[in-house]
Amino acid sequence: MASMFAGDLKLPSISSLLSFYASFSALAMIIRTILNEALPRPVRHFIAAKFSDLVSTHFSTSFTFVIEDRWHAVTNETFRAVQAYLPTRAGPATNRLLLGHNDTNNTAAPPQSGIPVEAKVFDHFQGMKLEWTLHEKETKKFYPRHSHWYELRCSKKDKDRVMETYLPHICREAQKIFNHREVLNIHTYDNDGSSWESTVFKHPATFDTLAMEPEAKRRIIDDLDTFIQRKEYFQSVGRAWKRGYLLYGPPGTGKSTLVAAIANYLRFHIYDLQLQSVKNDSELRRVLTATTNRSILLIEDVDCSSKSTKPRATRDDKENPDESDDETKDRLPFDDPGVTLSGLLNFIDGLWSTCGDERIIIFTTNHKEKLDPAMLRPGRMDVHLYMGHCTPAAFRVLAARYLGIQEHSLYECVEDLMQKIPTTPAEVAQQLMKSDKPEVALESLVEFMKTKESESENSKLFTKEEVVIKQEVTKSTEEEVAEQDDKKLL
Repeated sequence: MASMFAGDLKLPSISSLLSFYASFSALAMIIRTILNEALPRPVRHFIAAKFSDLVSTHFSTSFTFVIEDRWHAVTNETFRAVQAYLPTRAGPATNRLLLGHNDTNNTAAPPQSGIPVEAKVFDHFQGMKLEWTLHEKETKKFYPRHSHWYELRCSKKDKDRVMETYLPHICREAQKIFNHREVLNIHTYDNDGSSWESTVFKHPATFDTLAMEPEAKRRIIDDLDTFIQRKEYFQSVGRAWKRGYLLYGPPGTGKSTLVAAIANYLRFHIYDLQLQSVKNDSELRRVLTATTNRSILLIEDVDCSSKSTKPRATRDDKENPDESDDETKDRLPFDDPGVTLSGLLNFIDGLWSTCGDERIIIFTTNHKEKLDPAMLRPGRMDVHLYMGHCTPAAFRVLAARYLGIQEHSLYECVEDLMQKIPTTPAEVAQQLMKSDKPEVALESLVEFMKTKESESENSKLFTKEEVVIKQEVTKSTEEEVAEQDDKKLL
């Protein structure tokens, strides 16, 4: 019976199959043409997307996570974690790798690795197979001009495990990488490109080599250690996890060197911002929210950086004597007013100050009295540190660093002169660098300070003579006026 049934069953010929395929293809093309002419483009895209989702839901066994570089107007910390983690997972299955370094001080340094766009990286974690791909797209209307995102593909059955165990594992590993940075970067804002440009930061300054009073150094180190360890405390009291420092004093007293020592101690990147390069408050927010956690925002010579940082009475009376408050409010939208005081303070201590964690904000100035009092109150600048002239203790640190000695017969002479002649650490260092021989270098320093003392005394004498001359001129002028008045009366 079975053989008879098999004999009656006839398979279609090849020609009939080809004929059916041609007829079906023609019918499909006719239907597609009708749909393209009858339905608008958005409707067609909607139908295609729904059909793709339907096929993916019922037939696909994979799931894709998308991790973009920006999240709610700030840097996506998950993206940063993946960016640091993935180069450590590049293996034999990775067919492309990005190499390079920006250490201009050491051109022979081994290159660092990164993941190029559209390259695939495969990872295995707790029996799960995971595939990563980096994508890039140019954005003409928004900041920044290029957006990046990672796509993580995994099995549907592993979706929950990826969320609960794999991604937290990546964040922990990335945190270890951030905590043990071998290379620090210093970033500067490129106004033309509307982005931060970076280079390797290799300043040799440390707290051991810093020419400061030991007690002052210890206070700074203790303050930094306390800040780093108090994340939960800042959260419990409802404050942003940040710390503000104001370094003020005469030029050449080591303000920039202290910033370098802080960066090396904490292993924090530096974002060096010139307020003149920022057009307005809106751009300032974009610039500052593009900085990363565990970083230092540095604004040097803030008294010279912007009109917004000067006392408001000074700005109103001297800089805009003919401009009323109403005229200020009525500036045209396309007139870039620059960074305002409120815009700057809003990031330091306002709502925008919460856009980031573990940040150090440092302002430097040569003239603290020129700053608006609103910038100086607690909560904005938490630590006010005066960087003064060189002290005997600071001199000994410099001598040990530049000359490699702890004691010398000229030390007492130098320290006595230093008590009378204000001398900056930069001036001391300049004299100590003139010779590798301690005797010659110290004699040069003594001669420099004596010359400075002599010039100071001469300046005082000239000042006294000028006062006497002015008094005599004034007296003679008054006598002449009196004589003329007498003649008029006669």
